[in-house]
Amino acid sequence: MKASIAIDEFIAGRERGSHEQPTHYRHVLTFFGVYGRPAGRAIPIAAVVRLLAELDLEPPSVRSSISRLKAKGVLVSERSGSGSGYALAETLESHMRAGDQRIFSPRPMGIEDSWLLVSFSVPESERQHRHRIRAGLSRMGFGTVVAGLYIGPARLQPDAVEYIREHQLWDYVELFTCQPSAFGDLSAKVSRWWNLEALGSEYQDFVDSFQSQVAKWQRLVREGSATPRDAFRMYVPMLTQWRRLPFLDPGLPLELLPADWIGTHARRVFSDLHRLLSPLAADHVAQALNEQA
Repeated sequence: MKASIAIDEFIAGRERGSHEQPTHYRHVLTFFGVYGRPAGRAIPIAAVVRLLAELDLEPPSVRSSISRLKAKGVLVSERSGSGSGYALAETLESHMRAGDQRIFSPRPMGIEDSWLLVSFSVPESERQHRHRIRAGLSRMGFGTVVAGLYIGPARLQPDAVEYIREHQLWDYVELFTCQPSAFGDLSAKVSRWWNLEALGSEYQDFVDSFQSQVAKWQRLVREGSATPRDAFRMYVPMLTQWRRLPFLDPGLPLELLPADWIGTHARRVFSDLHRLLSPLAADHVAQALNEQA
């Protein structure tokens, strides 16, 4: 169950509102998810604190987050060339690779692709398992047909199987792949199964925050005046805000989404900034680690 607890920390990062993780905690997760790879690669604690201080994160908050992540099994203590360090638990690597695919290069569902139905029934005396199933499926991007029946693209099956297996929930769950076989307005049903208005608002927040940065960084890169440090300061917060969205959005067919779906534009903004910022930010981290060695 240790691996399931660690994975749940990444899944829980998709919550907003009163359950949202603190900013410093989410940034530490992003930092290790990008620069502590492959899992098991130790990063000196002093370098982590120094780099995240550049994001205006207080060292005590960073150290507190690291301690909590260690207790949850996300991070493990390792010796590095310059002393103590931390690394992502190696058991998380397959989960992280699947996350990379969904965040950086998702494959949208085609209109002819199959769907995955997840049916579950939990006795009232074990209702804690019901909450765990609902929360996990929602955070993976499944929509709700009715209570006890969730739906998503069939390509989500590996994610669902991993989650059910890690949390030992197979006694309560059945999976079915299917195709729509009755007449009806599937677009209208999709709008009931998923809260597209709330998801669209999340995408709009991202666009409002970062759209103006695309032209700026295109100009800086073109002129050769883009600095790795500034790229790092922009990239980690941008990725932290983005990385939850591809899990709330299962990549539904465009034919079933509202016209001019804002998610398409938001994905373009993210892809442009990732392409511009990621190499420079990685250079900055590499330089900091070399100086720490």
